[in-house]
Amino acid sequence: MYEYVGAIHIHSVYSDGTGRIEEIAKAAYDSDLDFIMMTDHNTLKPIQDGYEKWMNNVMVIIGYEVNDMNNKNHYLAFGIDEVIGTYQVLDGGELGCKLTAKEYVKQIKDKGGIGFLAHPDEERMHLKQHPSYPWIDDTEDYTGIEIWNHMSEWIEGMNENNKLDRFLHPLKSITAPSKKTLTRWDKAAMNRHVTGIGGVDAHALKQNIMGFFEVEIFAYKVLFKSIRTHVLTDKPISINNKKTFESDKKLILEALKNGKCFAANYYYGNAKGFRFYAEFRGITCNTGDSISSQGGNVLLRALVPKECKIKLIHNGITIDEKDGMNAAWDVKEHGVYRVECWLGSSGWIFSNHIRIVN
Repeated sequence: MYEYVGAIHIHSVYSDGTGRIEEIAKAAYDSDLDFIMMTDHNTLKPIQDGYEKWMNNVMVIIGYEVNDMNNKNHYLAFGIDEVIGTYQVLDGGELGCKLTAKEYVKQIKDKGGIGFLAHPDEERMHLKQHPSYPWIDDTEDYTGIEIWNHMSEWIEGMNENNKLDRFLHPLKSITAPSKKTLTRWDKAAMNRHVTGIGGVDAHALKQNIMGFFEVEIFAYKVLFKSIRTHVLTDKPISINNKKTFESDKKLILEALKNGKCFAANYYYGNAKGFRFYAEFRGITCNTGDSISSQGGNVLLRALVPKECKIKLIHNGITIDEKDGMNAAWDVKEHGVYRVECWLGSSGWIFSNHIRIVN
């Protein structure tokens, strides 16, 4: 497998971000990212303007973030060359899709696209200018879930006592995905494959200080040091090759669609080399795959780049924990298994599921 590291859920000047895409790609290159996935609100104009390409040896993939008329049910869509539905300006100045969430998720799927529920369990109420945007519709046509969103966790954990510290240390304040979202993900995955990804939700917001000067809060380069999504492909990508860009992009999107990926918080260390896989009678499968136990035991293995606590999760319940750089389990129960890697009280790496069937 070939491993590539990227940042997902990024906004630019095409919507409510402050950076130009070429600047964002330069920040990604400086952060050692292989790809970035842009998600400006309700627009694919960056594709029309020629921004979906290699820039600074970084693959720039253009998607978009769609929401309904109540500014809820935000959805990250990729692999599609048109914005689905018609739109209307909402009271806050944003656009809202006139289709229901169930309708635009279905249409994106039918047109060959993939998509992820964005920050589905936001609950913040203390910042009127930044309300929560939860997922409240009912559909099973989505590809996956953004299980970890940097900005959502950062804002939700803020209060008057820690506000200054969270502004000064935006990376240290991120500790783990929402338990509600992990529960939502595990429950959905018990019925069908559902990919989990990590997102930064980067905007590089600018704030005026005392009316004298403007500072950039959470520069792209800062957020690129937090939550990343690694993808594993069975073929290598041709770096900076214009001729193979479309096929290389397809490799990334297929890996995400099929769950050949994992999310990691780079504040706690480089996650390259992490693997979670299953073995049974000479057959090996990776995350996103199903494997038949045929009544026997399946060997699950996890390999980690540095010592940590490795938790095995079965159908949403932690069934074992091991300390070290590797772990192995003989399991017989059917269902979905995934691994979490923790450093103290902070989450580091979250794998996708492996399904064991009859």
